[in-house]
Amino acid sequence: MKLTHVDEKGQARMVDISEKEDTLREAIARGRILMKKETLEMILNGKIEKGDVFSVAKIAGIMAAKRTDELIPMCHPLNITHTELNFYPTDDKKAIEVEARVKTIGKTGVEMEALTAVSIAALTIYDMCKAVDKKMQIEQIHLVKKTGGKSDYVCKGNCSNY
Repeated sequence: MKLTHVDEKGQARMVDISEKEDTLREAIARGRILMKKETLEMILNGKIEKGDVFSVAKIAGIMAAKRTDELIPMCHPLNITHTELNFYPTDDKKAIEVEARVKTIGKTGVEMEALTAVSIAALTIYDMCKAVDKKMQIEQIHLVKKTGGKSDYVCKGNCSNY
């Protein structure tokens, strides 16, 4: 397997996408943050002192998707056309599932932007709630789907094959 971010001398490089066609690209990523049941109830009832956790985490995730190229060294700056974040409390009330959907029309995909959005949204939830729950854990951040390039990907079932 040839690594795309390494040149023939083994040096890091940004991939040249100049000749690629512009297409509609979409990526969906997910992750979760585990917490005490009481912490989730406080979030759902608006009892976290720092404010509306989901609104702030949504804004943080959107901002992160837009700035991914500043955080990940070999990412191309992209003209993101849509970013959506959703939060789903689990049935057992001990976690929040975080999902990001990012779109662009361009020469390269938005997987890193979706993964970054999930990561930063989860970190924001952690930051806003750490005063009441220091044992929260962020886990299972993964790509669920990417479309629009020459190698689409869809996770079916359990995506943790490693």
